[in-house]
Amino acid sequence: MSDNKDKNATEAVLEVKDLRLHYFTSKGVVKALDGVSFSLDPGEALGLVGESGCGKTTTGVALLNMPSPPGRIVSGSIKVGGVEIVGMEEQELRKTVRWSRISMVFQGAMNCLTPVYTIRELMLETWRVHDDAERPDLPKVEELMRKYLALVGLPDHVLGRYPHELSGGMKQRVVIAMALFLEPQVIVMDEPTTALDVIVQAQILNLIKDLKAERGISYIFITHDLAVEAEVADRIMVMYAGKAAEIGTNEQIFGEAGPAHPYTRKLLASTPRIKSRVSELAFIPGSPPDLVDPPRGCRFAPRCEFAKPKCHEAEPPFGEIESGHFAACWKAMEDPEYERN
Repeated sequence: MSDNKDKNATEAVLEVKDLRLHYFTSKGVVKALDGVSFSLDPGEALGLVGESGCGKTTTGVALLNMPSPPGRIVSGSIKVGGVEIVGMEEQELRKTVRWSRISMVFQGAMNCLTPVYTIRELMLETWRVHDDAERPDLPKVEELMRKYLALVGLPDHVLGRYPHELSGGMKQRVVIAMALFLEPQVIVMDEPTTALDVIVQAQILNLIKDLKAERGISYIFITHDLAVEAEVADRIMVMYAGKAAEIGTNEQIFGEAGPAHPYTRKLLASTPRIKSRVSELAFIPGSPPDLVDPPRGCRFAPRCEFAKPKCHEAEPPFGEIESGHFAACWKAMEDPEYERN
């Protein structure tokens, strides 16, 4: 699959094709991403969901071409604004891509602010790395700092504060402001509400939705929380064992018809609901496969109630179930009318 949407209407700000990222360990080669393809349009929000270890965060980190050792992108293409970044030199990536074209709000972002620098110093350092001038125009830079802090609901005096002087919610807002600071085309948000209380979580989610509505930002929102994705994402990509299992619009995944892939169905069924009793909660039997030696065929087949011999022998293609709705599932493609909800 070269793409998953009609590209005649808009040109994608992010296009990923057949991306493969492996970790080279003493136990073998871990195929953390094994042929992932998707795209992101201007002003669109794409949600990445799946179990722990499915490749969500690895995808996010790969999009900035900064896998942690011993990880390495072994093949595939990542184009940000039409610029290919796979194979690009590290210095050029730092200067022309990261934070200027694509930025990231890391998981546990509240703890990634250097504690010995003020917020002003941290934001100024980000500017210096990407500015060609020997001496930055400090009044101009500080005006931008205040602009983006205000955009996330923070007052000017936060610039003079150290991270430990800010609450968790304020630090999270600072990190989002820093991700927006150089006005990138794409922002990757890796569980940006983790470790926040429910009130602050709601505030941050409302902030993200407002930024999308008012500023037209394009972002990828990574989380294991399907309820959150239903709120903030236009399209959903469900990942399993280093691959995309399903991609569809919010309505196609969460709507009345239900998702096409049995794994997505199981994820939705295992999400607690207010009126559900504990005895009614579903679960996914078994464990995710070993990515050093993944099984033949469909990687979800050993845990799937619909699995047939073919599912264990041949890997299903990422096929279109309906317009804009893709799934890697033999049953969904051969029997599109099967009971999905």
